[in-house]
Amino acid sequence: MRWSSLAAVGGVVAGSVAAGTVSGLAGLFARTVVTPVKTPAEDLEVLAVVQGASGLEIILPVTEETTVPGTYSLVFDAGAGIARIGAVTSFDPRDGTVQREVEEVYSGDLHRAVRGRWTGFVYPEPRTLGYETEDVRIPVENGTAPAWLVRPEPSPAGDDAAPRLAGEGVWAIMVHGRGSKRAEGIRAIGTARALGMTSLLISYRNDGEAPAAGDGRYGLGSTEWKDVEAAVAYALERGAREVVLFGWSMGGAVCLQMADRSELSSMVAAMVLDGPVINWIDVLAHQARLNRLPDAVGRLGQWLMSNKAGRWATGLAAPVDLKAMDWLSRADHLRVPTLILHSEDDDFVPVGPSMELAAKVPQLVTFVRFHLARHTREWNVDPEKWDHAARLWLHAVLTSPRPGLAQLTASST
Repeated sequence: MRWSSLAAVGGVVAGSVAAGTVSGLAGLFARTVVTPVKTPAEDLEVLAVVQGASGLEIILPVTEETTVPGTYSLVFDAGAGIARIGAVTSFDPRDGTVQREVEEVYSGDLHRAVRGRWTGFVYPEPRTLGYETEDVRIPVENGTAPAWLVRPEPSPAGDDAAPRLAGEGVWAIMVHGRGSKRAEGIRAIGTARALGMTSLLISYRNDGEAPAAGDGRYGLGSTEWKDVEAAVAYALERGAREVVLFGWSMGGAVCLQMADRSELSSMVAAMVLDGPVINWIDVLAHQARLNRLPDAVGRLGQWLMSNKAGRWATGLAAPVDLKAMDWLSRADHLRVPTLILHSEDDDFVPVGPSMELAAKVPQLVTFVRFHLARHTREWNVDPEKWDHAARLWLHAVLTSPRPGLAQLTASST
């Protein structure tokens, strides 16, 4: 979920500035941003696994993440082990430890774990929650991308009087964030199913599941949107009349690009974005400051990403147009009703641009503020609030009169 490899950049600032040049450090920064991490670091020490009053509990070092309330996962043993971690049972800031409930171990031997990775996804696959799941493949550039298809609950047999659900005939396309995988979207399946929507949890280029792009680099949304477009086409070919895009972090930037640039954009009824990147320029500047990089390094890093001359540093086949993904400057180009759920305590993608976009186009963008949650972990901290906000907003959007929809619905019946 996190772009943890950026931390390595900050660690070499002093040495690089003293021994090298600003351009070299800027190249490292730019390359780190656009290069997928093949093996995410398991950098959280597991201090002990003990028997608590009601089951297993785990003792971890106190960090800005391990002390936040909510439900999370610990990935360990190079990704082979996954455990769902719940409530804090003991927190002792004096010795720097926190103890939490172990709700379930999905795989691996947690007792033998020595290090792990704290993550926001909670369930490894939809079947974990008892959802009947189809494993499908979506045609994309360079091959096919795996996806999970979860259909809504069927109406009771013979119940012709059952009211039509707001999302009936609508597919929810779940788009995960940078460095994450499709399991990130499982948290939203319940919301989609409650409205009668079919859920399609997709993979996309360079995420380790879908075919890689030719250059093996992230486009930060400028290229990945094509794989979302392919998912929308897949849904339409199988009976969807329109779609709702759900996007987390960079996945939000991907959704915004798809709704802006795709020939199928008119089929996007709404977007639900969690901790989205609204303005890459702002996020990259924040990341440079977070990693203690000089301002000149951060600015040059952005220039390298967005210009052909920077290919030597980034490895990008084509530059990334950061200005085209600045939705604060392009707010008047937004055409799709959008719900943004974002925590004021997001330490990775600042909440400011999300709030500013909602203030600029209140007729299209609704903003829901969360507290305490770290990046894209709003649901983890308060799943009831997340579900309630998304469900009520989507119901209102999907049942409101929209130009062309009545004619489209009539022609398909």
